[in-house]
Amino acid sequence: MISRDEGCVPVPSHLTIETVTPLFKNGLQAAGETPLVIDLAQVEMVDSAAVSLMLAWLREAQRSSVELCFTHVPENLLSLARLYGVVDMLPLSGNDSAQP
Repeated sequence: MISRDEGCVPVPSHLTIETVTPLFKNGLQAAGETPLVIDLAQVEMVDSAAVSLMLAWLREAQRSSVELCFTHVPENLLSLARLYGVVDMLPLSGNDSAQP
């Protein structure tokens, strides 16, 4: 379950195939909230499902006309996004850099 703190959504430490399905099914319930910041500071373990989840959340936010950004994206997740060629599609915030 994802909790919210004034538009900031902290994400649990594991974003893998085993954990993203419940997060996806729970959704962001983004309607009416703008902007929405997805904080990935606690994320330690990722696989390709994490990239899919980020893209799904981005689509959900766009459908709801909610501004969304990801902050504190760990390097291992950025690396996967680069590998799949989608890092430029992700709205990153803060000190995160999409550059290799």
